[in-house]
Amino acid sequence: MSITREQALDYFHSDDLLGLGMDADAMRRKLHPEGVVTYIIDRNINYTNFCTEYCTFCAFYRPLKGKLASEGYILEFDTIHQKIAETLEMGGTGVLMQGGIHPDLKIDWFERLLSGIKQRFPSIWLHCFSASEILAIAEYSEISLRDTIMRLRDAGLDSIPGGGAEILDDDVRKKIARLKCRTEDWIAVHRTAHELGMRTTATMMFGVGESVEQRVNHFEAVHRLQEETGGFTAFIPWSFQPNNTALGGRGWEEATAVDYLKVLAISRLYLSNIENVQSSWVTQGLKVLQMGLRFGGNDVGSVMLEENVVRAAGTANCTTEEELRRVIRDAGFNPKQRDTLYTTLFLN
Repeated sequence: MSITREQALDYFHSDDLLGLGMDADAMRRKLHPEGVVTYIIDRNINYTNFCTEYCTFCAFYRPLKGKLASEGYILEFDTIHQKIAETLEMGGTGVLMQGGIHPDLKIDWFERLLSGIKQRFPSIWLHCFSASEILAIAEYSEISLRDTIMRLRDAGLDSIPGGGAEILDDDVRKKIARLKCRTEDWIAVHRTAHELGMRTTATMMFGVGESVEQRVNHFEAVHRLQEETGGFTAFIPWSFQPNNTALGGRGWEEATAVDYLKVLAISRLYLSNIENVQSSWVTQGLKVLQMGLRFGGNDVGSVMLEENVVRAAGTANCTTEEELRRVIRDAGFNPKQRDTLYTTLFLN
């Protein structure tokens, strides 16, 4: 049973970090009594870094005009195919593909992209496109959101990541990403995908000046939709990386490991209706990830054969499958490779 809003706020204000961790660990053990911690081998592919949204927390995008435009790119399909072939050769099972918002990339471009990948690599799982991207595809293609998701699904899209959620509170969103979709729009994308039989993940990027009340608003929005549809496979929180960003240039301080562990643990307790909560090494590093496995996390995400967005913000943590498995074992768990939907555990 999930904790209440008032209990979540009490946990945020409490200094008893170890007590919070124990409570979250008890919830993890209730949902995952087998003592397994999972990971996936996949690759992040960013098909373009051109973007019209200019979010103040992002160091990755390039405008369509101006002196930075020359540093922008749209990947050729052959280049994407090569990256996927390399992923499969290295034991990967899927790709997480996202990019900026580009008005010239309409639904037919994405249909050709997806169908071409599936024709050449039928076994690869395509976990692609944030809610912002899907909304933009619908707008620029002048078709409905539902038709957009249906056409992407029919072309080969398997599931949708939770990117673009940041903090699901419109006061925060207006301050850090005034051109980005609102909370109700993000929810609409995931609700529609769930109604069409697709699974998605939910994410949270915190540490951008939001209050703890606004963090709980985020948890509430995700919890409410999960109660309605049951379509989320996992919840993944991570902390804002301020380097090289407009927001970071205002003197923003990076969230601490304590902040991260609190958010992770409280999300595990609040979102008991979502089976999996991921402890992330990408922004926090392997030591905090390992602690996160005793603060409610039952998954460590991806070995991540390629990652560009967080790296652009100056954070370059990296790992290998062997190292992730060692970290999991040393935390007292049995490491298992999974697929994107957390349904298949591979023998390894």
